[in-house]
Amino acid sequence: MRRIYFLVPDIATTHKIVDELRGEGIEDRYLHILAKRDTPLEDMPEASVFQKTDFIPALERGAALGGVTGVLAGMVALRFAGFAIAGGPLLGILFYGATIGAIMSGLAGLQVGN
Repeated sequence: MRRIYFLVPDIATTHKIVDELRGEGIEDRYLHILAKRDTPLEDMPEASVFQKTDFIPALERGAALGGVTGVLAGMVALRFAGFAIAGGPLLGILFYGATIGAIMSGLAGLQVGN
């Protein structure tokens, strides 16, 4: 996926760019305008919450870190409990750790601006 970013000084220039892109046949679903809070965008397509925040990258990092942490903690716990380290419980712990990590870091990422 390719993206082009423009940094423009005012809303009038933004209107001109959006109108030119629409004239070239680019649909509104591919245009995302991000501005300061309380800036009226009128009829221009505004960026979604996922594009305004750090949600998706934080979710990915949390899933990876939670999965690794879950597997390591699970292996240690299974070993000290006296059980053989098997695939089923290890996969369950991996899934649980990745889920918890993704949820926690995704919620934290919603609070961080992109």
